[in-house]
Amino acid sequence: MKLFVITSRIPYPLEKGDKLRVFHQLKELSKTHRIYLCSLQLPFSKQDEDAKTVLIRFCQEVHFIKLSPTRIALSLIKSLWNKLPFQTALFTDEQAKMKVTKLVRTIKPDHIYCQLTRVAEYVLTAKQPKTIDYMDAFSKGMERRKEKATLLFKWLYQWEANKQKAYEKEIFDAFDKHAIITKEDQKHIDHPKRSTIAVVPNGVNYNYFKPQSAPIKYDLVFVGNLSYAPNIDAATFLCKEILPIIQEQYPSVKVLLAGVKPTKAIQNLQSESVKVSGWLEDIRSAYASSKICIAPMRMGTGLQNKLLEAMAMEKACVTSLLANRALKAPSEAICIGETAQELAKHCIELISNPEERNMRAKRGNRFIKETYNWSKSTAILEELLLK
Repeated sequence: MKLFVITSRIPYPLEKGDKLRVFHQLKELSKTHRIYLCSLQLPFSKQDEDAKTVLIRFCQEVHFIKLSPTRIALSLIKSLWNKLPFQTALFTDEQAKMKVTKLVRTIKPDHIYCQLTRVAEYVLTAKQPKTIDYMDAFSKGMERRKEKATLLFKWLYQWEANKQKAYEKEIFDAFDKHAIITKEDQKHIDHPKRSTIAVVPNGVNYNYFKPQSAPIKYDLVFVGNLSYAPNIDAATFLCKEILPIIQEQYPSVKVLLAGVKPTKAIQNLQSESVKVSGWLEDIRSAYASSKICIAPMRMGTGLQNKLLEAMAMEKACVTSLLANRALKAPSEAICIGETAQELAKHCIELISNPEERNMRAKRGNRFIKETYNWSKSTAILEELLLK
């Protein structure tokens, strides 16, 4: 099958969840299908010099389309009164649309796979069968951000959530098939046929993320895109509310915040107890050098890849109820808490008890290997595309 794939970002390097997901899906699908990749690139964003070289290994063709800052600005202004949510308007460039349409007409694919509602506008009128991967319920993510926002931003997030919810519903009927990352996200798509959306979970590259022997430098590690609002909130919650409780018993506890593009708010968390590393060429070193991976998420949607990766590397994990609703790990495989006190208590127990920490790590590793696999999850997607 000729498969035309459109993404809102170039899926390499793999420092963000959407990139990671589609990269591994395309790699698996390319074993039996011909992939034609078209990726948008936001104005002022930098293209990794190795991206095309890496992606062309499993794609027939790779096309990158740089969006115009002027046309994106115009799209954002228009979104103040049209149906487009901000997340979609930010990636909508009318001239880029024409380029995508021309590519589709030239390639004549058998099927179009659209990752995220951000790029739905580019293929809505295409005649070919189409599948959209919602991935996350963006509308619910905006609602959760509202809960932590100031008064002005509460209104803005609710406005975006309402528009996103309506848009997720409206475009449903324009696509033949639909995918999403978790059952939890599926129930937040406001459409009468949402139960037909295929749940396509993420996986883990177990040849890459596996147990490593390394000197332990940190007690806790938090990994993620450090410019992403839910991660900023979680890291701040960790350092300002959870960490002080742990320090009452373990004053010398060390925390590592590792991930791409740390904001000023994240950089300001650095102290004698907290190290902000920023981007690491090999993120495995962050997991390997720490006793415990913590993901105290309080907002956001989707699946936390940081937990999948840490558990694959046989690290004990502590997380929130919100994050585990998507992960669905049993309590014997992961420590779950809601408040700063509950999460700190789990961390203290694991720091003080190496045997318990090791047992949790092994159970978590077993759960992940039994549950999350790129070949199995992409097989679900492939079956959906071929129906």
